[in-house]
Amino acid sequence: MTLTRRRLIAAAAGSAALPAMPAAITPGMAAPPQVLRIGMTAADLPTTHGIPNNGGEGFRFLGYPPYDSVINWDFTHTNELADITPGLFTAWKIDPANPLRWICDVRQGVKFHDGSDFNADAVIFNFGRIFDEKSPQYDAPAAPIVRATVSMVDKYEKVDDKTIVITTHYPFSFLPYLLTRILIVSPTQWAKTGKSWAAFAKNPSGTGPFRITKVVLGQYAEMTRNEDYWDKTRIPKLEKLIVYPMPEATTRVAALRSGQVDWIEVPPPDAIPSLKAAGFQISLWPYPHTYPYVLNCLDSSPFKDVRVRQAINYAIDRAGLCDLLNGTAKPAVGLYPQDNPLFGKPTNHYTHDPAKAKALLAEAGYGPNKPLKAKIMISTSGSGQMVPIPMNEFMQENFKAVGMDIDFDVVEWGTMLVAVRAAPSSPLAHGDDGINISLSFTDPSSMFRYYAKDSYSPTNYNWGHWDNQAATNLLHKAQATFDKNQQDTLLAQAHAMVVDGAPWLFIVHDLNPRAMSKKVAGFKPAQSWSQDFTQISIV
Repeated sequence: MTLTRRRLIAAAAGSAALPAMPAAITPGMAAPPQVLRIGMTAADLPTTHGIPNNGGEGFRFLGYPPYDSVINWDFTHTNELADITPGLFTAWKIDPANPLRWICDVRQGVKFHDGSDFNADAVIFNFGRIFDEKSPQYDAPAAPIVRATVSMVDKYEKVDDKTIVITTHYPFSFLPYLLTRILIVSPTQWAKTGKSWAAFAKNPSGTGPFRITKVVLGQYAEMTRNEDYWDKTRIPKLEKLIVYPMPEATTRVAALRSGQVDWIEVPPPDAIPSLKAAGFQISLWPYPHTYPYVLNCLDSSPFKDVRVRQAINYAIDRAGLCDLLNGTAKPAVGLYPQDNPLFGKPTNHYTHDPAKAKALLAEAGYGPNKPLKAKIMISTSGSGQMVPIPMNEFMQENFKAVGMDIDFDVVEWGTMLVAVRAAPSSPLAHGDDGINISLSFTDPSSMFRYYAKDSYSPTNYNWGHWDNQAATNLLHKAQATFDKNQQDTLLAQAHAMVVDGAPWLFIVHDLNPRAMSKKVAGFKPAQSWSQDFTQISIV
């Protein structure tokens, strides 16, 4: 599909119908006190049963607000990447006698929203939902969302009421970061709803600072304050949090301007000046986000050749693209920003260099009489996807200028999330040569997920099946040591190999733009894909 700006504008204008709203906040009526209404970029309401779909946005709005993980994110230090903090585990340590064995202390005295007790048995139940295909609670549709990331877990057991032991397949020092993906739901409530995850999603129960009180499938979810939340410093100031899927940027802006919502994710870059002029707040803050093309490195794709992968990285005008985005992103030339200690010292320093791109393509056998042809899967919207249609339209012109004929396979966000967890040779990948999907570097194991040979999809997220044994060896060494300085040295060496090997087209790092009413107070953006809604109030 070749995209044109005229078609883009026409499509956006024709799809700006506002979604159904609860009767209490229909247009023209004031929002009740301490109610925050948010327009998400998701095309559908993320699942509410404790394993959210729709990527990072699902966890941001219907994951961490109503649920706790065994290990939570710490959103308090906003000038650095969010780190981890005790959740439903109060402490964790490696067994000195066995580097595969983690000993975890279970928090006592916590209640689920339905009034049942949280305990060690509930932890085992939730691990079974994800890892035990023979357990009655195994959730076949949702489990891969978590298991694809936490793929190193081998066994888990209850030692006593206060202790859980987790055993990994191999030494993995970064495990605590990944345990943040395992949200804990009430086994009692699951049983009460007929032992059906679909039924549980309509009346769910977690332990988080908000409790889900109403779900209207495809339209919105309401959460109310959990007055009995175990962390008294995080009992929400808001009485109610309501989230709506609004995939069209024009729809979100119209809803914000009309007062139907108080907050929108990803305002269109060209709307930001007028929103500021109208008194709306604009939040921009770095977070661990990279927007790439994950390239298919199999023999069936032109990107099997490293020269072609490097050429596409020299082909694009990142500064021009950031101008198009009105300063809501900054150029990316690796998974990590260049000022990150893990960036390393690669040989290649990608700039907009069409001559170098053409030379590399010529070395690989392409030229005016034989243009490179490839097809990239792109989405219409989605978590971390920014404004994918105009961005890809811009880059398409860059590609043409160096002799690359790049076509697009335009899909819904949910389709892409399924495709990236499958092998590039799977029918789910549509025969595409790359996937334009936003990804993160939230924790030190990120490179292992994306680039190690033993992380090939569908096991983990090396979708392109990039094959670099030296980088894989470094990543194995990094995750096997508990010495942070040694970890950083090894990871920086591996990242330099990633930049030079170019398994991705590195495009930009998003600055997480969102627009909100001037009534929204107390929001301090964390450098995280998720945020803390407990300290926000309406003034």
